[in-house]
Amino acid sequence: MGDEYSVVVQDLVKRFGDFTAVDHISFQTRTGEIFGFLGPNGAGKSTTIRMLCGLLHPTSGVANVVGIDVAKQPERVRQNIGYMSQKFSLYNDLTVEENIRFFGGMYQVPDSQIGERLSWAVRMAGLEGREHALTSTLAVGWKQRLALGCAVLHKPKVLFLDEPTSGVDPISRRQFWELIHEMASTGVTVFVTTHYMDEAEYCNRLVLIYRGKIVASGSPAELKHTAMKGELLLIDCAPLGPALEALEKSTVATDVAVFGNALHVVVSNAASAVPLLRAELEHKSIVISRMEKIPASLEDVFVSLTAHESTSAVTR
Repeated sequence: MGDEYSVVVQDLVKRFGDFTAVDHISFQTRTGEIFGFLGPNGAGKSTTIRMLCGLLHPTSGVANVVGIDVAKQPERVRQNIGYMSQKFSLYNDLTVEENIRFFGGMYQVPDSQIGERLSWAVRMAGLEGREHALTSTLAVGWKQRLALGCAVLHKPKVLFLDEPTSGVDPISRRQFWELIHEMASTGVTVFVTTHYMDEAEYCNRLVLIYRGKIVASGSPAELKHTAMKGELLLIDCAPLGPALEALEKSTVATDVAVFGNALHVVVSNAASAVPLLRAELEHKSIVISRMEKIPASLEDVFVSLTAHESTSAVTR
């Protein structure tokens, strides 16, 4: 990663009538960085990315992409970025090659370069020999790789990917992320929104957004070590339903979530909480096979932070 900032956002707001979709957010992304924008559906991720791509006008605040003000020069921003939306954006009734040539024209790729860029996009998508196949006949994973190739035909400095792997099988998702890392290694800043917690691990840095507000930021490792509001216990017990109900009413547990056949419970201090929670559960005739402190995953961190924000919103 470079030391230069390719995206700079300061106090950015987007309102739709009385609804605030993006609420005074600020962050920066470095050149060649894979920057993850993580949050549930409706958190404000897509609205933010559409503002940064010059597709939505901000209500207030400042956003610069490769040194260009997105509010003042949206057309110029679009000429310097690549954008891949969560909805499939290619034309199914065109062939692979026709799609590439069409997007090459849209991005004003010079005629002298289109042949080389076409060959690169086909190789990158793994579609050698299928240049004349209709795009509608491709599997979703191949369409996704082709859409990525079309989005970067003009060699943009910043690539925006909005939920790029939604509805894609795990193998194709992994292959897609390998391509993202290859692009970042060439100096392209990749800005990706996702609600898949495992994908967030592939990013250099993350911003966690909830209800339009940034609730935490940092590398995946930093967030797992510093952003957790308390300590995490794994409780393997039965029956699970009554245990969940009991812990949700407990004054010791600040948050409880089901993870497989066990419960993840957030407490302020694990050492003091274990005997208290054990007594509470055993009083309800719940059989405990394991109760121990464990390291937090990104999903644990996010659940804890959003639960904290929800509680704060109610008390404010």
